[in-house]
Amino acid sequence: MLKGFTRYISNKLNRKAEPRLSQKRTLSRAEHPISRSEIHEGALKVLYRLHKSGHQAYLVGGCIRDRLLGKNPKDFDVATDATPEEVNQLFRNSRIIGRRFRIVHVRFGRDIIEVTTFRGQAKTENTAHHRQSDEGMLLRDNVWGSIEEDAARRDFTINALYYNIADFSVYDFTGGLEDIKNRRLRLIGDPETRYREDPVRMLRAIRFMAKLDFELEEQTAAPIREHAELLLQVAPARLFDEVLKLFLSGQALKTFHLLQEYHLFGMLFPASYEAFKVNPTSLRLVEQALANTDQRIHEDRPVAPAFLYAALLWPGLLQINEDLLKRGTPPFPAMQQAGNRLLQRQNQHITIPKRFAFPMREIWDLQLKLPKRQGKQAWRLLQEPRFRAAYDFLLLRETAGEATEGLAAWWTEFQRSDQAGQQQLQSQLGRPKKPRGRRRSRKTPQTPS
Repeated sequence: MLKGFTRYISNKLNRKAEPRLSQKRTLSRAEHPISRSEIHEGALKVLYRLHKSGHQAYLVGGCIRDRLLGKNPKDFDVATDATPEEVNQLFRNSRIIGRRFRIVHVRFGRDIIEVTTFRGQAKTENTAHHRQSDEGMLLRDNVWGSIEEDAARRDFTINALYYNIADFSVYDFTGGLEDIKNRRLRLIGDPETRYREDPVRMLRAIRFMAKLDFELEEQTAAPIREHAELLLQVAPARLFDEVLKLFLSGQALKTFHLLQEYHLFGMLFPASYEAFKVNPTSLRLVEQALANTDQRIHEDRPVAPAFLYAALLWPGLLQINEDLLKRGTPPFPAMQQAGNRLLQRQNQHITIPKRFAFPMREIWDLQLKLPKRQGKQAWRLLQEPRFRAAYDFLLLRETAGEATEGLAAWWTEFQRSDQAGQQQLQSQLGRPKKPRGRRRSRKTPQTPS
């Protein structure tokens, strides 16, 4: 009975969430800066083939928004009235993906054009094509509709803009053009309901605020802090890519501060969030890592996800490691056990794929090996595949204020020196201390009295 009541309330919320679209606004070709010469060649092929096959075909979302803001879009998404099966039949180089939201990926070399069918508003509660959880989260949303209904189903007004390949005009059904002009980020529909439908929208709000330097509209912002725990309902595997988008937008540090401000960071990285309260140095490390990430992106240099996650999780790892050391666990086993415990907990929030988890843990393990520099060990460490990443991580720790006893400076000089200089640096370290074994106590025989 309680379950039925919850669904009843959910349905009420959904009816409340049905947005009233503003009057359609159209920009003619002469009124906007979008040119076909700036559209990805693959996206143009998709648009024209759909159009020539009798279907509606529009560029939609971020590519329109970014171009109106004077930015160069990287991703080009297409919306159409053709079903996924119809799109798939038109393009040999395509495949239908997804179950919750069925879309089509059309591949052109390494590039993928994402094609979505116009989504409509479900008329009944749960069907084969539309399903929601008792809390209101969308579990499946494959109800097709018109372009007007599709606009109402999108998240933010600035992402509900459509470029029509038929006459090169731009359509706005939700007031997105006005919001772009005012640099305002606003959800379409009732914010609380829209966040319940998909809690990742809270993360997208943070990402667009930081990336575009937009202000979050008051009603859109209001429910986030109260409903931050809704993120715990999202599949951990999905959140891995979402977090990368957050921190690889070129505004990672600003994004981090916004996540903290809106109480979302603790839902993503609980161990690190708890560690910040007792270890301010670990907070500085994460901030420095994110500042470095922003700098690398602005310089068009690559950022390794393993390194980024290694930094984001380091505060929690230190806390667990220190606890194990206090209990008498030796350093290397302590680090291994701490890594196991941390990842076991972290994967309940964000699943880190093994191809990133393994190098991340190698970076952590090398932090214990880098102090071992005597004899041939320094040259052996230089040959480690993750040495450079581990060295950069050591620099990060030192910059944040961790006590490394000049270790980063030593390794910097060691890499710059020739063989003679390296030998001199090693000689200054002295010989490695041998572990002292227990001496057997010899009892002096008692002399007879």
